[in-house]
Amino acid sequence: MQRILVLGAGFAGLWSAIGAARRLDQLGIGPDRIEVTVGNRTAWHSIRVRNYEADLDQTRLPLDEILGPIGVHHVEGEVTDIDFSARRVACSTRGGSQSLSYDRLVFALGGRLVRPPIPGLDAHALDVDTYEAGARLNEHIAMLPYRQSSAGQHNVLVVGGGLTGIEVATEMFGKLRAAIASADPAPSPRVILADRQPWIGSDMGESARPVIAEALQALGIETRLGVSVANIDEEGAALTTGERIAASTVVWCAGMQAHPLTARFPVERDRLGRLPVDPHLKVKGMAAEFAAGDAAWLPIDGTHLSVMSCQHGRPMGRFAGHNVACDLLGQPMLPLSIDWYVTCLDLGPWGAVYTEGWDRRVAAKGAAAKRTKEIINRQRIYPPSSGDREEILDAAAPVVQRPPSLLH
Repeated sequence: MQRILVLGAGFAGLWSAIGAARRLDQLGIGPDRIEVTVGNRTAWHSIRVRNYEADLDQTRLPLDEILGPIGVHHVEGEVTDIDFSARRVACSTRGGSQSLSYDRLVFALGGRLVRPPIPGLDAHALDVDTYEAGARLNEHIAMLPYRQSSAGQHNVLVVGGGLTGIEVATEMFGKLRAAIASADPAPSPRVILADRQPWIGSDMGESARPVIAEALQALGIETRLGVSVANIDEEGAALTTGERIAASTVVWCAGMQAHPLTARFPVERDRLGRLPVDPHLKVKGMAAEFAAGDAAWLPIDGTHLSVMSCQHGRPMGRFAGHNVACDLLGQPMLPLSIDWYVTCLDLGPWGAVYTEGWDRRVAAKGAAAKRTKEIINRQRIYPPSSGDREEILDAAAPVVQRPPSLLH
């Protein structure tokens, strides 16, 4: 028996596994001949892009309910090492350590939040990088009224003015007001969003920045621009400008980096630590290894580089899964090319902003963009929930979906 091993079950990993199972099913090849196995640190597929929300109940899906009906094996454990010469992967599981062999590998362990060596960051800052981290943040906010009174008890400092930081900040007043609803007298919470760039949403382009600024102002979110954090403690943070911000809650959202195990690959990685792949998602210069999602990069349309997002991670996974099965069987592979790019940024109660093209031209904002954002986050990026084998496999067809439709 041969094995296709997929590392990770996020947007890229899950669809890689389903894509491989789909292709093998098309060819009438069962698990007695080629097994598809997923190694993932948890038993869940996490809708990671929703970790900033107040209610996380619907953001995790049991992997067994998706993979079980299609005959994909799941190993729950942390991947710790890869031996490319022996084609073996080491995993740390509840029962100890486990070694998994492979004939073809898809590396889809994604990216991680960058945590620089800022004094107090590890001890005192929260984040939304994982489901568990998002849940800890929500629990922390809910418990604020029961903490010892302090100057910054109901203040939140969000560090990082990219998409994640903006979505965390614009959702924060709702969380704070729910936590202090019964307080008498009612405190006046503050939310401060800080970034080292001269504007918030530096990646969103000139067209979208005024929209973001309008939303932040309407929501009452303060900004600190062109600053960095010098240190963090349990009562707040000091900025490099010398300003001290009193805040019992500091949320770190500044920067992403590919999974550290990409360093094991004998290839040159980009500045984000990502692996170079060809249009078939095969790691350049390697014989049996593919990569997809946040851990990989390619010119997605022949010119622009893929970005660390589910928008690219999902199709990269579907094509990687199809191609890894084809490669193992000596069949022609399909190249991935995506000729469109959009961004939909949640702006909390104010709405959202939806942009089109790599220059991020604003196509919709406010309530109209919010409806599109909810369709994307709550429907479009979810796998089928029916448990129907054919429906699950069909959803992994190696095709590129068209952009989400704007709802007016």
